[in-house]
Amino acid sequence: MKPNYLYLFIWLLMVIACKEEEKNTLEEVNNTDIFSKKKSIKNLNISILLDLSDRISPVKNVNTTMDYYKRDLGYISTITESFKKHILNKKTRTINDQIQVFVDPEPSDITLNEKIGALKLEFNRFNATKSYVDSTKEIYQSNCKEIYESAIKDDKYIGSDLFNFFKNKVTNYCIKKEQRNILIILTDGYMYHKDSRIRDKNKTTYLTPKLIREFKLNNNNWQQHFEKNNLGFLPLKQNLEDLEILILGINPVKQNPFEKDVIKTYWSIWFNKMNVKKYRIESADLPVHLEDVINDFIKY
Repeated sequence: MKPNYLYLFIWLLMVIACKEEEKNTLEEVNNTDIFSKKKSIKNLNISILLDLSDRISPVKNVNTTMDYYKRDLGYISTITESFKKHILNKKTRTINDQIQVFVDPEPSDITLNEKIGALKLEFNRFNATKSYVDSTKEIYQSNCKEIYESAIKDDKYIGSDLFNFFKNKVTNYCIKKEQRNILIILTDGYMYHKDSRIRDKNKTTYLTPKLIREFKLNNNNWQQHFEKNNLGFLPLKQNLEDLEILILGINPVKQNPFEKDVIKTYWSIWFNKMNVKKYRIESADLPVHLEDVINDFIKY
């Protein structure tokens, strides 16, 4: 009996068609997943952590060009302007973005805490009117100016507990699902709080000019000292792969020409161990000079 080649041919065509349909379905699923990830990354969740230690004191840290707290306000102006443009360039139905400010420890002044709370702004397709989005920069400039001026007037600088913020709060406060999470820290690069001073051998929860001198990181051999003595911040069991970090305001003491490199090394190793994929550390330059840095970081 001769085989029916016509039926065999039709059967082969059906098999090929099924395989092609299965392939297209898988590609569609994968592309949908990729699109979903790309879509989610367009939603910004920006957190700004203010270091209100004595670094902002115009008396202790004099700078005739521009006070350091005014530089912070300039950075905040650029951040909010970039955030505002990001939202206004999106289609209304895709808006799901937020911006907020943190101070650690929280100020004892209730009024000040209310101003910090007022800086948590959330935008979605229901409330993102142009006037509301445009008001972001003004709200931030006004409230942040009062926060800094109040801290300076109070003149009781107890430090900024950056270590415990990372230990206890950063994951819950700064990382949201289906959003691009950015933490911007305004600090001089040193880390110190009176209630957070732990030293385990040569790992510490703090970093000060005095400690840098103690560890002999103020000469040309500082890198060898650093590696030989296993120096650095006390490590944390954190996985921050979904958090991008920008540090602005590094201000090393002038007496040690290696201080800036030491500070950056401390932070970089700490971030790497916490699996931070993207970070950048910048000095306390004039706000106008850091505009492009801030905008590029936020734009991705």
